[in-house]
Amino acid sequence: MKRIVIVRIKVIVRRRCKMKKDSKEEIVKAAISLFNSNGYAGTSIRDIAKEANVNSATIAYHFENKLGLLEYCFTYFFEQYLSIIEEKFSSMDLGVKDCLKRITADLLHYQCENIELTSFVYRELSMDSQVVREIMSTYALKEKFYFQKIFEKGFERKEFRPHSIAYLIIQYKGLLMMPFINAHYLREVLYIFPNERFFEQKYLKEINLWIENTLAAKIIEKKEAIM
Repeated sequence: MKRIVIVRIKVIVRRRCKMKKDSKEEIVKAAISLFNSNGYAGTSIRDIAKEANVNSATIAYHFENKLGLLEYCFTYFFEQYLSIIEEKFSSMDLGVKDCLKRITADLLHYQCENIELTSFVYRELSMDSQVVREIMSTYALKEKFYFQKIFEKGFERKEFRPHSIAYLIIQYKGLLMMPFINAHYLREVLYIFPNERFFEQKYLKEINLWIENTLAAKIIEKKEAIM
């Protein structure tokens, strides 16, 4: 009898843990959707609770407040974003250009798969706030470190033509971010949908062309005319 009671208690505990996990995931999903459509400032805890079908106390339990939810969204996005770069960075010795192309393919796929989160995060990063400054001082600097090392190694091995690293990062980041910062423009004006597989494949080819033509284009040496 005692053993049956213990088993029942374990089942109840597991169910409660699963419910807590499910409610947290629903809160995050609702927050990302509302932050993306209405903006962070235009979204209230009550809105998120209604969308996630939970009460405000549940949100407070998991995240404390709306700012806690914002920080979680940033952290969730950039932890996965940087893990993609770190994983592929280790293969740089096999070829710098190929390494950058693999990073590009995986980052683009990640952003397309998480378009609402990506669009919201990039838009929010344009605001000057304490949270954004903290993100810049941690994740953005780590990203810069990896890209700088990739470009420097490409110069060293003569796989890339020498350029200003800062301006290369501007161009590369601009290509990666543009469709998600301007996702509404792409959909409503150009009728292009960044969450579709066709877009991902087509746009990846365009970024790879930039890598080939801007970064990896070989310098043609002019031969001295024989007098």
